[in-house]
Amino acid sequence: MARGTVRGHRVVGAGLVLLLASAGCGSPAGDSGDGGATAAPPVRDKGPVCVGEAPADGVRVLRGGGFRLPGGTGVQYAGASADGSSRTATLREGARYEEGQREWKVAVGARLPLAGHAYSVRQVCSYRVVLEAASARDASALAEAPASMTSTGGEADAGLCFTTNRDALKAAADGFPAEGESLSLVGNGGVRRFPTGLSLTVSYLDAEAGTAGIAANCAAVPVAAYEELRVGDPLELGGVLFEVTDVTEAVVRLTRPAAPRP
Repeated sequence: MARGTVRGHRVVGAGLVLLLASAGCGSPAGDSGDGGATAAPPVRDKGPVCVGEAPADGVRVLRGGGFRLPGGTGVQYAGASADGSSRTATLREGARYEEGQREWKVAVGARLPLAGHAYSVRQVCSYRVVLEAASARDASALAEAPASMTSTGGEADAGLCFTTNRDALKAAADGFPAEGESLSLVGNGGVRRFPTGLSLTVSYLDAEAGTAGIAANCAAVPVAAYEELRVGDPLELGGVLFEVTDVTEAVVRLTRPAAPRP
C-alpha cells in the first residue's frame, strides 16, 4: 500500500497496521441526529455526505472500523459509494476483519441480520453508518452503563467503547477539545490516548497532496480507518464529530464544530 511522501520521505504512522481493507462510537456531542441529505461532500466523493436520519440512541459504526454488538457479534463499515443523489455502504460481519466474513451492500432502510440479532440501517454517511437495534433487549444492552468510566486498557474497555449510554458518551466527549476548538495529531507515528480508551494515530501524511490518514483503536478493536482525508472532510472519533482543518508536513488538525453537521 503505497503512501505519500513529505520532502522525499515516506511518512507512515504505527496505526497503519490497524487499517482495514478499505477506508472512510456513540452519539456525537451536540449532534441532534435529525439530518437528511446534506451538501458539501468530501473530495472525490460525489455525495451527499449523509442520507437518512440518525436516532439519538443509534449505533455509530465508523468508516473503515468495527463495532462490537450484543451477543458476541459485531459489524464493520468496509466501503462506501455515492452517485450524487444516493449513498450506499458495504457492511461486513464481525468487529474485526477475518477471512470469509459475510458482506452486505446496504442503503437506508435495509435490515441487517447479525448472528440472530437484527438491525435497521437508519443513516449512511461518508464517515459513518448508523444502525438501530430491532429488539428492545439489544437496545437495552447497548445502553447499559459501563462498570467503570475509567479506562483500564485493552478489551476491558469494551463497555466504554461500544455503547449508546449517554454518560459514557459524555465522558468520551469531555476528553476532547471543546466545541469550536482544535485537536492536533502529530504525524510521527506516536499514539494519542484518551481517557475512555480511544487511541489515535496518524497513519500517513502527504503534505504535497494535502491528504492524511487517521487510524483509531478502542478496546483492542480498530474502530476507524479514515484515508485520503482532506481539509473540509468530516470524520467522527469517540462519538464526537470533527472536521479536517489543516494538513501540514507535521500534523493533521481537526476542529470540533460549534454546530456539528447531522
